[in-house]
Amino acid sequence: MRLSSARSSVALAALPLIALVFRNGHRFGDGWRIVGFLMFIIFWAAVIALAAWAFSRVVGTHRADKSPLDIARERLARGEISAEEFERIKQQLA
Repeated sequence: MRLSSARSSVALAALPLIALVFRNGHRFGDGWRIVGFLMFIIFWAAVIALAAWAFSRVVGTHRADKSPLDIARERLARGEISAEEFERIKQQLA
């Protein structure tokens, strides 16, 4: 087999691939449409996630105000402070 006929065979075998790449006048055909669609989905998912995060941060900061004595009671219940420390805090707050 001569070199020119080998090149011809390769070129003929590659024609269907070239046709797929330049289908409908667009380079790479529908492949980039799929990538664009996925980027669209990722973009809007990120926007929605950011909005949800920001909303939770804003809403989460408006908790019911607790008195210092309530906080001390919670710390006592969790075992962070002893009963003596709680009584000392209670005396200081009164």
